Amino acid sequence: MNTPTRIAAFALGLVAVFGASAGVGAAIGPFDPVTGSSPAHADGGHPDPGHADAGHTEAADAGPAGLQVSEGGYTLALASGTAPAGPATPIAFEVLGPDGRAVTGYQRDHDVDLHLVAVRRDLTGYQHVHPELGADGVWRAPLALDPGTWRLFADFTPSADGTNRTLGADLAVAGSYEPRPLPAPSAVAEVDGYTVVLDGELTPGAESELTLAVSRDGVPVTDLQPYLGAYGHLVALREGDLGYLHVHPVEPADGRQPAPGPHIRFATTTPSAGTYRLFLDFRHGDVVRTAAFTVTVQGSEEHGS
Repeated sequence: MNTPTRIAAFALGLVAVFGASAGVGAAIGPFDPVTGSSPAHADGGHPDPGHADAGHTEAADAGPAGLQVSEGGYTLALASGTAPAGPATPIAFEVLGPDGRAVTGYQRDHDVDLHLVAVRRDLTGYQHVHPELGADGVWRAPLALDPGTWRLFADFTPSADGTNRTLGADLAVAGSYEPRPLPAPSAVAEVDGYTVVLDGELTPGAESELTLAVSRDGVPVTDLQPYLGAYGHLVALREGDLGYLHVHPVEPADGRQPAPGPHIRFATTTPSAGTYRLFLDFRHGDVVRTAAFTVTVQGSEEHGS
């Protein structure tokens, strides 16, 4: 099947929804409190854009993560379960270890010790930030929060056991709230003048590969910049329970470094049929942007029909 045909067929089941707004392809990038940059910010280069989660073991549970506030003796403890709305609301939390104390030793993953993903429960307002760890064992970061219930995911690997975990907790943000419906499926996302095309198909219970192609003004982007050690980062969230999947970059089979665009390849295993939101962070022109997709994963019987 040629590429246009594959994309057209895939559009029936996959929607590219990278961004923090309800619209397809909202322009929202990670906020880094170290640089003080806003959702679209500059970031320094990284030497190894092709590595995929080196330095830690896989989580014990192969299913979606982030469904529990506590797992394997570790607990995500928010300083407060409520917060005011605002463009830079300070958030603080601890990761408590099996001894009940704040964890201060972590293995670095994609150049940071902990990833914090925040998303409103209607799957809008996505943010991928990198908090600062204080000497008191408390993580702190500002978040741009609209009213509603938000899910916060802490993705980390404790040095004590080298096991990657993602814990999740809800945060209630005060104010008038009206949930938004997911955008209609589409395999194309537009963000800040960039077009991202999603190709591939997710099969529940089996590893699947997705390829995202980035272009600007109809010209393929071949000079993507490394962001956190890779040319792209992809997070998937399952509608309903917000089960979290951190999707891994695929390295070339010949061991060479991946090309800096236009294609970014990922592999993941979805645990079930259903609707998922995919959020891609990519960096170009010293700015990190987020493109988003809504993906409908069909069951095995539907695939066979």
